[in-house]
Amino acid sequence: MALKSDATQWGSLAKFFHWTVVALILVQATIGLVMVELPKRPTTIPVYSFHKSLGLTIFALAILRLLWRAFDRRPHEAAGIPHWQALGARAGHALLYLLIFAVPLSGWLFDSASSLRPLYWFNLIHIPSLVDKNDAIKEFAEGAHETLFWVLAVVAAGHATMALIHHFHHRNETLRRMLPGRSNTLS
Repeated sequence: MALKSDATQWGSLAKFFHWTVVALILVQATIGLVMVELPKRPTTIPVYSFHKSLGLTIFALAILRLLWRAFDRRPHEAAGIPHWQALGARAGHALLYLLIFAVPLSGWLFDSASSLRPLYWFNLIHIPSLVDKNDAIKEFAEGAHETLFWVLAVVAAGHATMALIHHFHHRNETLRRMLPGRSNTLS
């Protein structure tokens, strides 16, 4: 399997970034939705710390993914895709990228403005605060983080739905060429 994408198929590294971020976001969403229902006790601190570390990991992978996209060609659209759908897909992808950056950044901003305790990535690397303690920024960032998460959930669900529509209704290669384990030759 080729590391780089070609004219018809995403490469293995693009697939790795795509599916790893998808899996981490699903785990992150589950943890985030559960943790806000937990009682505020010292025993829940590890859950919040894990959530923050996972968010920083998603943010780092998004940066790496975007850097890779600067060097990796984008496959041509699957055969038969109308131009307006291709433009819509590109706009949807741009929005997904924006949200994949904005959700963790808003969480990092919220954590920084809260100034409860130092932020560490998996208890290994100290992550600097973006701002000093600030209740107004804290409130804004908390609301933004929650709202952006739900927007990401809706946009990601739309993205997945469109991939399934292309696969089952239009019967084109849109989904197949991003599936892991597929070689760069279409069958």
